[in-house]
Amino acid sequence: MRLNILDSTKNKVGEIKLPHHFQEDFRPDLIQRAVLACQSHKRQAYAASKEAGKRASAKLSRRRRDYRGSYGFGISRVPRKIMTRRGTRMNWTGAFAPGTVGGRRAHPPKTEREWWKKINERERAKAIRSAIAATILKDVVSERGHIIPNGYPFILDDKFELIDKTNKILETLKKLGLESELARVEERKTRAGKGKSRGRKYKRKKGPLIVASNTYKLTRAASNIPGIDIVRTTS
Repeated sequence: MRLNILDSTKNKVGEIKLPHHFQEDFRPDLIQRAVLACQSHKRQAYAASKEAGKRASAKLSRRRRDYRGSYGFGISRVPRKIMTRRGTRMNWTGAFAPGTVGGRRAHPPKTEREWWKKINERERAKAIRSAIAATILKDVVSERGHIIPNGYPFILDDKFELIDKTNKILETLKKLGLESELARVEERKTRAGKGKSRGRKYKRKKGPLIVASNTYKLTRAASNIPGIDIVRTTS
């Protein structure tokens, strides 16, 4: 497959043949498996404290004639702590057992649990190629909510990497037909619930991804443009 090379004014200056990675079949099932496996490695293990619910001095004897025992009182064998007493009569409150208020949990989460999800090497490589090939499919990109410009897909010439001003990048993107996409990214949705108190008051959408061989100037120039990400190609 060949794509047109455009300049900053959307004029065709040449053509280029895409690598074989873009000819891979679109496999959303493999892509989802690879993403979930990658996200599982970022999940932090958590667990309850080993002493949670066990700090109360709760002991109840069922033996005959034991002081502070429950023999003959017709109560269950739940561990209890003594709140008050009057002679040999105790005022108990259930503790320690999972069924009591403030007691331990029966099966709390443990750090020994493995959150990692595995994926085969060939499946992972095929998922990456499939995701790369999906970036030039109009239907797949539009289903993600992006506003596709006319003539998509296309490639920009090397002069775009030399831009070092934010207003020039915005001007170039608008000439390429990405003005509606930039306006879509500018829309911010207010988060509800506790997210507002954790520094995530607004939810911002993702926009274009720029892949370049030299990202130093582009990164500095596009750092203030919301929704735009810039990555550097690796050989």
